[in-house]
Amino acid sequence: MSAQDLVKRIADEDIQYVDVRFTDPRGKLQHVTVINDEVDVDFLEGGFMFDGSSIAGWKSIDESDMKLIIDCDSAYLDPFYAEKTLAVHCHVVEPDTGETYERCPRSTAMRAEEYLIASGIGDTSFWGPEAEFFLFDDVRYSNSMNKVSYEVDAADASWNTDTEFEMGNMGHRPGVKGGYFPVNPTDASHDLRGEMLSTMKNIGMKVDKHHHEVASCQHELGLVFGTMTKQADELQKYKYIVHNVAHAYGKSATFMPKPIYGDNGTGMHVNMSIWKDGKPLFAGDKYADLSDEALFFIGGILKHAKSLNAFTNPSTNSYKRLIPGFEAPVLRAYSASNRSGCVRIPWAESPKAKRVEARFPDPAANPYLCFAALLMAGLDGIKNKIDPGPASDKDLYDLPAEELAGIPTVCGSLREALEELRGSHAYLTEGGVFTESQIEGYIELKEEENTMYEHTPHPVEFQMYYSC
Repeated sequence: MSAQDLVKRIADEDIQYVDVRFTDPRGKLQHVTVINDEVDVDFLEGGFMFDGSSIAGWKSIDESDMKLIIDCDSAYLDPFYAEKTLAVHCHVVEPDTGETYERCPRSTAMRAEEYLIASGIGDTSFWGPEAEFFLFDDVRYSNSMNKVSYEVDAADASWNTDTEFEMGNMGHRPGVKGGYFPVNPTDASHDLRGEMLSTMKNIGMKVDKHHHEVASCQHELGLVFGTMTKQADELQKYKYIVHNVAHAYGKSATFMPKPIYGDNGTGMHVNMSIWKDGKPLFAGDKYADLSDEALFFIGGILKHAKSLNAFTNPSTNSYKRLIPGFEAPVLRAYSASNRSGCVRIPWAESPKAKRVEARFPDPAANPYLCFAALLMAGLDGIKNKIDPGPASDKDLYDLPAEELAGIPTVCGSLREALEELRGSHAYLTEGGVFTESQIEGYIELKEEENTMYEHTPHPVEFQMYYSC
């Protein structure tokens, strides 16, 4: 869509506002709303100036001027505002040079797509993220000098089997690890998820399904695959709609990887494929009908998994999900059928559907940085012909300890992931996709979070050590 087309749409549909949106380094969607009188072709093509020093991890106050460049193709009607509002996604550029800002996540994804073409390996990559989330009725937490606590609750949670409710306890709810796939009334959130999916479809998103997930209060909606930057945009819209529809129902949605103890955590499996000249590059005659390029792509992801963790699992909470011995995919192994390794090759009837699935990411990730980093790791594998080794078709959960010890794992903490990223990131800076300054700034931002986490006493420490 051209700027002229968008101006015409605003007039024809009597749109009152344009909501200009961008994503910060942590992955949070930010916005500023502009009245329709100010939106013309010059505005849409020239961009919107803003103060970059107010965004954590970006510019200092002495060099704070930055410009948002609007992607007219990304426009959609926001379904939650009272006034008719058109939302658009943006990337950030330097106002004096017009070059993409090195620390802008959306710009990073755009540079990664350009690098794929320049490499000659492929010309298009497709991405299919599967982001899970939790729904609660009540969320409370406190972090002060003398009190650290949290509590979540939901009427359909497994722990409420004997709770006295005013209207009575109907008794139908999934047990621990029992949420995959019961029908209503055990699945009490069918209609809520249905409205989420319908809302996505109504604003032009390509979606296919919704269901209850394994854990109590855990859910997933299905996004149809798309190209990298556009699919990262879609995931931002996905989160936005999930949060707001849940809020309208009087519920709270969270994409925290591990908000409750003792049940499954939340992941974001990422399906990836590369195409060239209209043909699927990953289809072949090797293991699981993969090509050599697909196996090398897997080799790159497995080799760089620990530094990738800084982008694919960027929260301290992420590593409460990535714990050896549970269902989470912590082992750096791959398989066509085994879901316990980091990488899986989903079954596909057609060569066009042949893809690789990274199972260790989670939805706390910034989608632009997560996808770009995964692509760069995979391309490094193809360029350097990194052998992923033999596939692991055994049940990795039941391997003898001595055999299990020979399989490398992903990181066990955010601190470890940041140290791995600091020491091993040359594959990310190829072609200027990521920059040294961007990576260092990202590490500093995440180290602030990690320091707060490591310096704060935990309630379980009182249980274990108060009477020592």
